[in-house]
Amino acid sequence: MLHIANPIYDSVFKYLMEDERIAKTLLGALIKKEIVDIQMRPNEYANTTKYNIAMFRIDFNAYVREADGTQRLVLIELQKTGVETETLRFRQYLGAQYANPANMLHEDKSQYGMPIIAIYLMGHRVGKISVPVLYVGRNFRDYDGNDVTEGIPDPFVESLTHESIVVQIPFLKGQRNNRLEKFLDVFCQDRKEADNSQILTVDEALMEDEEMRRIVTRLLSAASDAQVRHSMNIEEEINTAIENRDTEIMMYKKEASDAKREASDAKREASDAKKIIAEQTEQLSRQTEQLSRQTEQLGKREEQVLAAVRLLHANGMTNEAIASSLGVSIAEVERMESLE
Repeated sequence: MLHIANPIYDSVFKYLMEDERIAKTLLGALIKKEIVDIQMRPNEYANTTKYNIAMFRIDFNAYVREADGTQRLVLIELQKTGVETETLRFRQYLGAQYANPANMLHEDKSQYGMPIIAIYLMGHRVGKISVPVLYVGRNFRDYDGNDVTEGIPDPFVESLTHESIVVQIPFLKGQRNNRLEKFLDVFCQDRKEADNSQILTVDEALMEDEEMRRIVTRLLSAASDAQVRHSMNIEEEINTAIENRDTEIMMYKKEASDAKREASDAKREASDAKKIIAEQTEQLSRQTEQLSRQTEQLGKREEQVLAAVRLLHANGMTNEAIASSLGVSIAEVERMESLE
């Protein structure tokens, strides 16, 4: 078994792609075209502070050979990230490439944009897509859905549209079913050493293939390069800081969510209590109204009984006879007499 530097690290990946032959091999396999000539642009872009999401970008000018034998110049925009990154960051960089005057071609007194091929090496899964390499192409059709071939490719169309390739590193499981999977095998993170994520362990049998031997040899060299190892250590510190920050953000969000839920529960309970109080108040109001009516009715009845007692008493009836006649007690009759 061989112990190579892990190309998921920016410093190792840059070291690997600085080899022109390896760049031709890997990028040619990805775009499925022969790369006749390739040149890494002098500027690569990488976030280097612990407060930003780490994203590494390299651009290449490449002459590719088409199926008919012609050659054309394309811009290969390669972006790599080991952590989940906002899509806006990719779009912003892509937009900058479209707007860059250096990416314009001059042809027959006309100016057109250089065709762009965007390649994304993702250290995490993209949505629910489970294929290791996803090709997003362009279709040229008329209104009825018929393929349009005449005049294609066209410089104007090429200036405003582009092809994309998304590589999901977590799904590189050591498969070598085709030429591309064979090369991408060195990115498989399942090969990380248990106690050292900077090193991958690969089968020495890979050295039997000439192109793979060059890639593996380059990564072996990176593993022993002091500057590359130092850069990997810095990357780990940055990524650890990012993970810690993201963990804190997740905790704060959870606490905020819990607090919001508790406040919502308290608000709901207060609303329920207010509703109960309102119902009880309404019920008490109805009972009070009912009691008032009953009291009024009792008052009227008492007036009627008093008038009857006075009348019967005036006619000489005894209290016992009056009580029997009115259906009340003798004590009630006596009480009425006291009111006279």
